[in-house]
Amino acid sequence: MTQKLNNTVLSSLPARIGRPRYDRAQLTAGILHIGVGNFHRAHQAVYLDNLFQLGEGLDWAIVGAGLKPYDEVMRARLADQDWLTTIVELEPEGLNARICGAMIDFVEVDPAVLIARLTDPAIRIVSLTITEGGYFVDPNTGGFDAGHPEILADLHDPANPRTVFGILVAALLKRRDIGLAPFTVMSCDNLPENGHVTEQAVVGFAEALSAETSAWIKGNVAFPSGMVDCITPATGDRERSLVTETFDLEDAAPVVCEPFRQWVLEDKFPSGRPPLEKVGVEFVEDVAPYELMKLRILNGGHAAIAYPAALLGHYFVHDAMNDPLIRNYLRKLEEEEVIPTVPPIQGVSFQSYLETVMTRFSNPAVGDTIPRLCFDGSNRQPKFILPTIQERLDKEQSVDGLALETALWCRYCLGEDETGHQIELQDGNSVLLKNWAVSVFKQGEEPFEMPDLFGPLGKDARFLGAFAEAVSQIAAIGVADTLQNYIEGGSGNARPERRIPAG
Repeated sequence: MTQKLNNTVLSSLPARIGRPRYDRAQLTAGILHIGVGNFHRAHQAVYLDNLFQLGEGLDWAIVGAGLKPYDEVMRARLADQDWLTTIVELEPEGLNARICGAMIDFVEVDPAVLIARLTDPAIRIVSLTITEGGYFVDPNTGGFDAGHPEILADLHDPANPRTVFGILVAALLKRRDIGLAPFTVMSCDNLPENGHVTEQAVVGFAEALSAETSAWIKGNVAFPSGMVDCITPATGDRERSLVTETFDLEDAAPVVCEPFRQWVLEDKFPSGRPPLEKVGVEFVEDVAPYELMKLRILNGGHAAIAYPAALLGHYFVHDAMNDPLIRNYLRKLEEEEVIPTVPPIQGVSFQSYLETVMTRFSNPAVGDTIPRLCFDGSNRQPKFILPTIQERLDKEQSVDGLALETALWCRYCLGEDETGHQIELQDGNSVLLKNWAVSVFKQGEEPFEMPDLFGPLGKDARFLGAFAEAVSQIAAIGVADTLQNYIEGGSGNARPERRIPAG
């Protein structure tokens, strides 16, 4: 019989569903988290739940918060089930379910109520998952966008802020004025140097108020960076039905995710922190090497398989990984050109990390899609691929495989696969990219213009030569044979330059 998730059913759940072994009534708040989405509940909340299962850190339970209409929807769903969440881990061999009880409250979606809760002495960490676009980064300078209309509105009325950063500054100042130590601000968003980006936003807002406010925050508030990782698809009717039909449990907001999760954190918590090292969190002095490892090996790996897989007609990532051409191309590219650019990390085997990444990509239960990996290439390539190319060129090293990845992206931007089926480019620069692809593959223009997003690489003769060679092969013999040639080729052997054939 299907049971509705709440505290009263925990003791009667089937044995195959994990549940809190601790007394939730003994939990007290320590962390306020803004942005209670799927990733937070599959990642940070699970680590804390694991800690509570050990009977430790019970004063670090989560209080949820948010400022958007969808946060109000989430709050209502979770309130009706005592803030519990069903976590379904998508193991290749089958589904595992557990009930996560790490959250004990969720603040009303009201800035004034949120500021009041942030002055609670028990709240020592404020964590964030507000998406990469929520940090008000100026696209031209990379700094804080103090001229954004939402920020300007808060600066005009700082006593009644409505943005996350206006609220954080207001709460920090209230704590200072009543003699409370500041909380630590910890981003859990999946972006490089997330601690620096968060500090930039908080300090940038404070600086727009006054130099004194900015100086106090700089001197007193910690912003640790962290590398987070766990593939977590969106929840819809399919996922809710899966929980009901598989586990006889009615959950209005379940989470499905892969069984893998990783969290590497800078150990900068002056107001204290839970002992998460006991449940697998890695605390380090500098998280940047771990971020670079993930950025180049995992995110770069996603980019590498995306475009050849799409051109060869694959839809699911696990199907692409079952194609020897895609799998062997990825392995050769990673081992010969990508991994050598990642600085060594003591105690970390990049080869083992790569094997884990490939296993994760191959998990059919996750159901990750090639169109998702292809999305927004003009934003992803400059982050995940182009810096690796530049570093290898700076060291006078071959970029044959990486140039091939770029050429495959260009071929994808033509908007059709190898069989002529249309591909819709999901990219803010789709017109620019389509024109670029046409000039390279259809019109045979030489010299061809590379888009501005390539920066100095767009005029580097060594890169352009390798790119032109890859384009020439794709145009002449197709994607599959080009991949096979690369796989069978020697490591780092430069091929003779070829002109792009005229259309």
